[in-house]
Amino acid sequence: MKLKQRLVLLGAVLLLLGLAKIFLLDGGDGSAASRRDLQAFRKMEAGLSLMQGARLTHTLQSPWEIASQWVGPREVYPEEAPELAAVLSALSQARVERADVGFKGTQLKALLVLEGGQKVVFKPKRYNRDYVLERAEPYAGYDRHNGEVAAFHLDRILGFRRSPLVVGRNINLRTEIKPVADKQLLATFLTQGNDTCFYGKCYYCRKSEAACGQGDIMEGSMTLWLPDTWPLQKHRHPWGRTYREGKLARWEYDDSYCMAVKKMPLYDAGPRMLDIMDTAVFDYLIGNADRHHYDSFQDDGGTSMLITLDNGKSFGNPALDERSILAPLYQCCMIRVSTWNRLNLLQGGALSAAMRVSLEFDPIRPVLSEPHLLALDRRLAGVAAVIKQCVEAHGAEHTLVEDRVNLPHP
Repeated sequence: MKLKQRLVLLGAVLLLLGLAKIFLLDGGDGSAASRRDLQAFRKMEAGLSLMQGARLTHTLQSPWEIASQWVGPREVYPEEAPELAAVLSALSQARVERADVGFKGTQLKALLVLEGGQKVVFKPKRYNRDYVLERAEPYAGYDRHNGEVAAFHLDRILGFRRSPLVVGRNINLRTEIKPVADKQLLATFLTQGNDTCFYGKCYYCRKSEAACGQGDIMEGSMTLWLPDTWPLQKHRHPWGRTYREGKLARWEYDDSYCMAVKKMPLYDAGPRMLDIMDTAVFDYLIGNADRHHYDSFQDDGGTSMLITLDNGKSFGNPALDERSILAPLYQCCMIRVSTWNRLNLLQGGALSAAMRVSLEFDPIRPVLSEPHLLALDRRLAGVAAVIKQCVEAHGAEHTLVEDRVNLPHP
């Protein structure tokens, strides 16, 4: 066979293999990886409903002990967690033993200690569900407590399992918080009309912008504190914003920026770069343009997950699809095969349907307005379009990456 004919034949074979891979990743079930991803998706679907008021009946361990044992280098909770509903129920009902101002940051929060010594972060309600943040900056406004709840459930549905456990809770400020509040927090309580309010202590916290309950009852989110045995390390996000008018970050003007990131420690080997891509998808879906820093576990050598803490700047405007959040994805054109398979399975309205089921039993339901739920499906279609453009431009072998990193056991 002549060389030219051989090259043509080889090209045709490679094309067919590429098309076959794309076909399998677009919903076919012919590969072992696709079958595993489909099986994981079915498990997720089966475990979506989390009954409110669930209790532990088969163990002498506390809900906090169980949740602590779940944490590993690559997950906050396991793929199969039959006790999850009971842990979330305990978060929404356990007695508050102590209350203090939130740890450092820009947004109002309170640090609570629940019965049994479990620390949680309480974020108060600031907006009604139908309120739309129409500010030009995609990171504007107060934190959204319901966004924290919804982001946790999206983390489950996407199969990432990198967000700490969150549940909604209605709490009585007068009977549950003030009697056990630290002097520093108690000094920030006030009354406006018939409503009990507090403004806490943070960078932007001030008396004129206190959060108020309806009467004594305040709606909020409860985020489970990660175990002290897994200390955190903060990193500057390589695609973080400058937050300064007229000053662009390098990624906003340098088309070759991704190549520079790939040469940096943490991103030149290991799973962190692919975690950045996953997080870009996650943040785009929830509308969070405020991921200027991120956390991993300390002294991890770059092998632990990117932990998606602090998702309060989410679900602000369902009509705004802030494409710049996807910059890591469209600049690097790479994503995990397993992530792409999961996104494919969630297209066509399946994502919003899964979120409806998952959020159905949260104590502060409805957690999201209908426009926000529908926005998830539209944004998912946008993510899929970006990935398919990358495949067309660079090929499936470059864009769809197998994560073969050997990770240490906990």
